[in-house]
Amino acid sequence: MIGPPVTPAMIPTNPAPLATALAAARDAAVICDLAPLSVLAITGPDAVAFLQGQLSTDVAALDLCTASHTSFNSPQGRMLANFVLWRDGPSDFRALMPGDIAGAVGKRLKMYVLRSKVAVDDVSALSGRLGVGGPRAKAVLEGVLGAGPANMAVLRAGDVTVIGLPGQRYVALAPVEQAAALLDRLGRDALEAPYPVWEWLTVRAGIPVVTAPIQNQIVAQAANWDVLGGLDFRKGCYTGQEIIARMQYLGRLKERSFAFHADHAKVGAGARLYGPPFGDQACGLVVNAAPAPGGGTDFLAVVQLAAVEAGELRLDAPDGPLVSPLPLPYEVPPPAPPRGRVGAPA
Repeated sequence: MIGPPVTPAMIPTNPAPLATALAAARDAAVICDLAPLSVLAITGPDAVAFLQGQLSTDVAALDLCTASHTSFNSPQGRMLANFVLWRDGPSDFRALMPGDIAGAVGKRLKMYVLRSKVAVDDVSALSGRLGVGGPRAKAVLEGVLGAGPANMAVLRAGDVTVIGLPGQRYVALAPVEQAAALLDRLGRDALEAPYPVWEWLTVRAGIPVVTAPIQNQIVAQAANWDVLGGLDFRKGCYTGQEIIARMQYLGRLKERSFAFHADHAKVGAGARLYGPPFGDQACGLVVNAAPAPGGGTDFLAVVQLAAVEAGELRLDAPDGPLVSPLPLPYEVPPPAPPRGRVGAPA
């Protein structure tokens, strides 16, 4: 059951100064305490069928060796949460998501349980969660655990579960009583870094992350969730599926997620972008942001395609600070031409 919020497992850490840690994330390897992320457990004989009817990916196809990006959407097709999901047993799933939305997401999932034999629990207090990232992250894991999993693969080394994520990032989950020792072992070849460094690695991996300020504001394709494997268009119905499918097949998507840099020091989720084609009307929404090596902020934002083509995007106001585009590590597909309904007159 979902009860009062649990206190995340605390791991004694001694992170390096932010500027030093960001440089290490860019050039070598860092290890971060991921206590700000929570873990929900969805378990029970009906867990597969239940999640299949709620999430945007084919949960039934998920095996014990793979993880998946997925999303939980409102009936109007807007993202309430997007997260990493993996199977921890035949009828046992885990979802890793930002702690600021985990309680609300758990409660909303529970609303749909009805007569299903499913339990939804926050199990964050049972594990220590560590993020290992940077160009040398895989080598660090290989030195300690003997292997580093491939992208969206799950590796189990004794009681430790490691998940490979895009952008040379890995999440290691260990029983809380073993987490400090694991941090010490991994930290011999990776610099301890504060949590914003993990957020920067996530931004540069091109992974939009829904947090409380932007819940229920964007559709999955606008977050590039189709490109990132977070949508399955063959699995059948789930909450919000009708709107998401209509967006896919009728070619009406007018916005996508892109990466930017602002010399402006502070950029937060929910900030607005403005561009010449839209005048005083905002044309973009910041999804997630983090301090960048060398200063300023790197961030991901959902932006109208017409505004991206026009350029000269500005932050917070039509005459606000100018932002500059950054490359994404994947290609954003061009918009499809609008298509009418089947049987509609030409």
